[in-house]
Amino acid sequence: MPLPESSTPSAAAPAAAPAPARAWLARQAYTLLLRLGTPTYLWRVWSRGREEPDYRAHWPERLGLYGAPSSGQGWVWVHAVSLGEARAAVPLIAALRQQRPGMRLLLTHTTATGREAGRALLQPGDVQAWLPYDTPGAVRRFLRHFQPRVGVLMETEVWPNLLREARKAGVPMVLANARLSPKSLRQGRRFAALLQPAARALALSLAQTEDDAVRLRAMGADPVQVCGNVKFDMSPAPELLALGQRWRSADARALCLAASTREGEEAGLLDAWQRAMAAGAFAGGRAAAPPRLWIVPRHPQRFDEVAALVRQRGLRLSRRSAWPQGQPDADALAADVWLGDSMGEMPAYYAAATLAWLGGSFAPLGGQNLIEAAACGCPLIMGPSTFNFADAAELSLAAGASRRVSDWPEAVQAACQGLREGVEPVREAALAFSLHHRGASERMSREISRTILPP
Repeated sequence: MPLPESSTPSAAAPAAAPAPARAWLARQAYTLLLRLGTPTYLWRVWSRGREEPDYRAHWPERLGLYGAPSSGQGWVWVHAVSLGEARAAVPLIAALRQQRPGMRLLLTHTTATGREAGRALLQPGDVQAWLPYDTPGAVRRFLRHFQPRVGVLMETEVWPNLLREARKAGVPMVLANARLSPKSLRQGRRFAALLQPAARALALSLAQTEDDAVRLRAMGADPVQVCGNVKFDMSPAPELLALGQRWRSADARALCLAASTREGEEAGLLDAWQRAMAAGAFAGGRAAAPPRLWIVPRHPQRFDEVAALVRQRGLRLSRRSAWPQGQPDADALAADVWLGDSMGEMPAYYAAATLAWLGGSFAPLGGQNLIEAAACGCPLIMGPSTFNFADAAELSLAAGASRRVSDWPEAVQAACQGLREGVEPVREAALAFSLHHRGASERMSREISRTILPP
């Protein structure tokens, strides 16, 4: 049960444990609702498979049916629900492999983008699977089939039946890179009879910040340790950075990147961008030509939607997927807007960009991973909503690696100012900020190995 996030402050005083009878009734009601909703859940997953075929692969696993028996026991199981968690798991899994040579990884997901990204993390002997729906029977079948030695849930994934059945099966569960917002704590207390027993079933919680740790303890998690954010340890692939540099070298114009945009954000950006261009706001900058707009939607199923939106505005569009040999050709260089319609190339986009706007922060969605931009040395402009990375956002602002604005018109104006004044000092500040906060993956892997996987 991923907990929603918000930046609204809240007290974090520990709450009393719910009565056993109340907790039992809450879990029964939760389980009944899941069972009644199973047909709808399966229909939604199958429907999404029309656009993302991975959703229809290995279909029985959604119900905890895995076919032939698992080859052995002792899996180190990491659950990375979606794309962001799969990327965050990269440095943690690498650190765990260093701590536990010969480790056999069981990697589970809930979304197709997570599963696709997770394939790159597998080594010979590893296994990838869907995490089943959180009904007791499906969870028990999953645990009996794989018999993991430990389970590691990334960030906010707290599933009541999964945690209860894992504890009954003797599988210690860790919440890694854990975060919990004030609003999530308040909502958790509203459903305390269900969620507090789940939090107490965790063997260990490894929090990103001290504020997260306080709120996790208030929800009933114990023990909780502060280790930092593993996303600072995500090193961009050198080949992707080199690809981005080639893209930048191919274009004489500055590149203004809208990174990982979400539904509704592109229209506001295009409105502000076209008004600024019509007013000559970018004239007088250091570049001879006006900058180019580059939009990279967060979800691949929206690529065509965003392309149509750009064309409706009368703007000439070039799609990354259409570039011959992966490099912008004459048609691309004549376009007004580039569409980043590829997967797994975000570091290349950041490396190519002169500056970037953070998607998900111009709608009340909490923002995307701003740490990745810093690791690529990309100056960042954030909107008002960054509660998914609240601590990192404040640290980034304090380090001079980013700037916060209130809306898209102000964001475009900030880009104009950045291009006029030059972004190199901000680029250097972003790289320094990224390097300063590294090390969380090693700390987390050490705690998992020491506390959960004794020699």
